[in-house]
Amino acid sequence: MIILLGGSGYVGAAFQNVLRVRNIEFRNLSRADLDYTDTATLLSFLRDTKPEFLINAAGFTGKPNVDACEIQKAETLMGNAVLPGRIAEACAKAGVPWGHISSGCIYSGDGPRGVGDTGFKETDTPNFTFRTNHCSFYSGTKALGEETLEGYDNVYVWRLRIPFDNEDSPRNYLTKLMRYQRLLEARNSISQRYEFASACLDTWQRRVPFGKYNVTNPGSVTTHEVVEHILKSGVCNKAYEFFASEDEFMSKAAKTPRSNCVLDTSKLESCGIHLTPVHEALDIALSSWRRH
Repeated sequence: MIILLGGSGYVGAAFQNVLRVRNIEFRNLSRADLDYTDTATLLSFLRDTKPEFLINAAGFTGKPNVDACEIQKAETLMGNAVLPGRIAEACAKAGVPWGHISSGCIYSGDGPRGVGDTGFKETDTPNFTFRTNHCSFYSGTKALGEETLEGYDNVYVWRLRIPFDNEDSPRNYLTKLMRYQRLLEARNSISQRYEFASACLDTWQRRVPFGKYNVTNPGSVTTHEVVEHILKSGVCNKAYEFFASEDEFMSKAAKTPRSNCVLDTSKLESCGIHLTPVHEALDIALSSWRRH
């Protein structure tokens, strides 16, 4: 049996779907069932139930976006930095391997190697953190969360970037682009939500080495390119407007800087785990778009 934490969230729900499709027994453990934020409580539960694996999809992202984390700092720090450390301690003592959903938002830019770079690799030092840059509070806590896991050899760290799929939702990147009044031009790696969950489970089922993995659709896209996909699909035909610069975006629409970055996916691919190339994945999502 697999234990799933945070299964009611946007990404956690994708894990529930994939686990059901694969006919894998799991238990979606809510905090109402058990206060898994307490190390001793979680450890006792793991020793009693002896799960094969644990997935941590819990965390704090802020609603409607990461600007909320600048106000709810205690919740953000607890969910993204403290909680992973407590889960790591409990899993290590109980002998339970596990996977943690992290984020590529701890980086900024196209990569450290210059022109033609394929993005940041798992071995690259994060550059959008409390230690290195004027980052958002959210990004800072996600980086701290990864730091708390250093030294543990029984955990996968799965890095997600800007989730999307074919279902209209306030958490879906495509929905956000359709609803925002004006957009910021930027280049990013992004993750199809169900492919992300599937690839993460593959790392465990195939028993690839523990460690950090960038789990995004290969390639990268600019905001303008995503808009072109949307317009071509006919899902939304509004006249899109863009901010003239990031400075204008910060002065008129945001409370905190945004991470815009490209992640290298070669490590995951070297394990035989492949997601759909990003432009193709966008076309597939938009061609089967579902409104709720």
